[in-house]
Amino acid sequence: MLRRGFMMRLGAVVTAFFSGAARAQDQTASSSSSTASPAPPAPALQLVSLKTAKGEIVLALEIERAPITSKNFLKYVDQGRLDGANFYRAMQITPDLGIIQGGDNSRALPGCKHEPTSVTGLSHTDGVVSLARGKPGTAQGDFFICLGDMSDFDAGQDGTDDKLGFAAFGHVSQGMDVVKTIFDAPTSKTRGVGAMKGQMLSPPVKILTARRVRA
Repeated sequence: MLRRGFMMRLGAVVTAFFSGAARAQDQTASSSSSTASPAPPAPALQLVSLKTAKGEIVLALEIERAPITSKNFLKYVDQGRLDGANFYRAMQITPDLGIIQGGDNSRALPGCKHEPTSVTGLSHTDGVVSLARGKPGTAQGDFFICLGDMSDFDAGQDGTDDKLGFAAFGHVSQGMDVVKTIFDAPTSKTRGVGAMKGQMLSPPVKILTARRVRA
């Protein structure tokens, strides 16, 4: 009887020991997880509000990942060079795939160094904003917004003859419904030169103001 009582007490002690050890392990695991390295911060963005005749579009510029192209675009914003400009082109590949393009060449600044997607890590996906160009280094203030997957415009793809692609530098954070409205607006069958013939909006959609969104 004494032996049985001793064994029962020993069993209770062993059970308590392993329960305590298990709790200690749980606490250690919890402590380890709570001290794990934090996730890296998201890349810095600068918001820009485009107020158009069809509504507001807010762009999030990748000032950290695409600093050269973002800085160029912000010059046009800060100097008021996009106020009164137009969205003048809608290139429709399908009803949900293509671009809208805007700007005003009469207020252009000197060309911007080309910053390809192979450097920035960005891609021409739905809602991405990118800088229009001819030869590399000639891009000024004209820009376009993608509808659908336009990743053929990335560096290394076939969207440009030189395979250097266009310089993506942000995305639409608000107002894709406005982008789609502009995309679906009427175009002229006769206006436009070369590949742009039949893609010119008629009438164009005015950009009333372009302003930084202050935090």
